[in-house]
Amino acid sequence: MDRLDIKLWTLASKGHIVPDRSLLKTPDQIAAIKKSAALNTAVLDHVAAHIRAGMSTADIDRLVYDYTTEHGGIPAPLNYEGFPKSVCTSINNVICHGIPDEYEILQEGDIINVDVSTILDGYFSDASRMFAIGEISERSRRILRVTEECVELGLKAARPWGHLGDIAHAINSHAQANGYSVVEEIGGHGIGLEFHEEPFVSYVAPKGTEMVLVPGMMFTIEPMINEGSPDFYIDEDNGWTVYTIDDGLSAQIEYMVLITETGVEVLTK
Repeated sequence: MDRLDIKLWTLASKGHIVPDRSLLKTPDQIAAIKKSAALNTAVLDHVAAHIRAGMSTADIDRLVYDYTTEHGGIPAPLNYEGFPKSVCTSINNVICHGIPDEYEILQEGDIINVDVSTILDGYFSDASRMFAIGEISERSRRILRVTEECVELGLKAARPWGHLGDIAHAINSHAQANGYSVVEEIGGHGIGLEFHEEPFVSYVAPKGTEMVLVPGMMFTIEPMINEGSPDFYIDEDNGWTVYTIDDGLSAQIEYMVLITETGVEVLTK
């Protein structure tokens, strides 16, 4: 048993939730995952350079698929558990998992989350951005601003040997202070060797709870901030698209992060 095993065992014996050693990425794995993350960032930059009013969400899907495959990658969402497209496009009152469609046209004033996930040489990465289409309302600007603040505060709360709950507390407190709610049942996830790994990352857990943040852990910070109720429903026809229950706006920004010995490193956003 090495020093890390002893520390993890000691924390577990005191009632803390600790990660299995398999969740801690090795230096070689981290280097390979960073290459995937760099491509994922480039894909989002490519979308940012082309997204505009009048294009369809299917156009965004083609941008993502073409750029990813031309650079040696595979879009991770494509055919994942039956998901039919290469990217998730979630507009206005769609919380997540919007499916690109030829007939869904971006309009002036829309806000949209574009969630890109990439496989490169067998390694996974994931991030999403919010985009404002043309001139948007003050209502829309405000939820985008607060969502970005939530993610940045969550990032600041991520410290080695802290807890996932510290991130959740920072995010949930700021959202509530601004009159918003955080979706409870859908959260972040571990990533790197698989698309979705342990742990589940809650954004409503109390400070000092949930899994200990151990150097080598890799996961997403991706709270879904709702204008009204945190509740939702899933499209019965496609089984994927998640909508706000009250038709309020929703926004999400996703960072993929690595816990290091000295802090936290953002791998893609």
